[in-house]
Amino acid sequence: MSRLVFKRFSSTVTIKSTPSKAHLHQPLPSSSLPSGYLLTGIHAGVKKKAGVLDVGIILSTSDRPTSAAACFTRNAFKAAPVVISEKVLAENVGRARAVVVNSGCANAKPTRFFPSNSSSTTSQTLVLSTGVIGQNLPISKILSAIRSQRDGKGSLANDFDAWERAAKAFMTTDTFPKLRARTFTINGGAGMIHPDMGPPSLGPLHATLLGCIMTDAAISPRSLQRALTYAVERSFNSITNGAAAEKNGAPLEEIDEETDKEGFEVFKKELTQFTIDLAKLVVRDGEGATKFVTVTVKGAPTYQDAHSIASRISTSASVKTALYGEDANWGRVLAATGSVPLSSPLHPDKVSVTFVPSDGTTPLPVLVNGEPEKDFEILVDLGGGEGAEVAQYWTCDFSYEYVRINGDYRS
Repeated sequence: MSRLVFKRFSSTVTIKSTPSKAHLHQPLPSSSLPSGYLLTGIHAGVKKKAGVLDVGIILSTSDRPTSAAACFTRNAFKAAPVVISEKVLAENVGRARAVVVNSGCANAKPTRFFPSNSSSTTSQTLVLSTGVIGQNLPISKILSAIRSQRDGKGSLANDFDAWERAAKAFMTTDTFPKLRARTFTINGGAGMIHPDMGPPSLGPLHATLLGCIMTDAAISPRSLQRALTYAVERSFNSITNGAAAEKNGAPLEEIDEETDKEGFEVFKKELTQFTIDLAKLVVRDGEGATKFVTVTVKGAPTYQDAHSIASRISTSASVKTALYGEDANWGRVLAATGSVPLSSPLHPDKVSVTFVPSDGTTPLPVLVNGEPEKDFEILVDLGGGEGAEVAQYWTCDFSYEYVRINGDYRS
């Protein structure tokens, strides 16, 4: 581990360098990409630096609007893209044709980016924005850049380069685009899901987090939304459904929770694990992060209780700064745990806290063989009996680099 040491006023401050994360960006074979999409990322001029991709386009090639689902912020202050996309999904009863995202400016303006192939006058495009708040969106530049991609022109494609360009258009403080794929089988037909992930959301500051997951599995809008909501409770994200796979030359019938419970459970399980993998990837690219920490809470009366405690620990500034200092400060973990109102009383005499290194060494040490442990688990056992619930969170530490990035973000 490299260190930079600064001496000032007879005190010593040690700043640990942020580990490289380039290895987390991996190319994907074309065979793993879901069918039924055209994608690209382009420079529209939202970001000042020439050539930086700041607008992403995801277009369904299906001859009809495809199933779409989304989970939006619950914050009372919702940006225009959230309001517009909620309206699009409501008016189209869970169907959409395209997604347009911009980075560099979060203050989006509603518009119709692609014409509908039907007689409907309702927009069928979901819009997402991320970046600096309080700046006007250069909508004329965005529209001009998008028009250059229409009518078979431009760089719209369905190869890895196209997916990578779209992912890069999501980036703000990210050090690499988040791209992963997973293939699974439902009812004899292959289904692939593939993300286009945005910037990290860290701790109590809650920065903008955008993400899209595309799938070519055939699933109805209502079941897609239920599966997504379940998965988001255990991770995060947005999803849109692409052209369905075929069997014997005919489109597969859409999976629905009411008529095909087994197929729906397979899809929900795959989606949940996939979003968990993505959640971990985003945390690993946290602003200035030097640690990746899993917080597990077990022995809780309900899943929501366990989830709430794991969330409170993960977002605690006192815990996160202790993690950066490689201090196994169980007192701060207990303070966060005890601050959460639960569905039934907590029994302090039954609670235990364990720090578990990822390499399988004896629980507790955060320094192994002279080097700080960068991946480990905080395990909190509330002492519940049979039938008790378990929840996990993934977080990182607060470092000097985190403060620098966020302090300079608008300058």
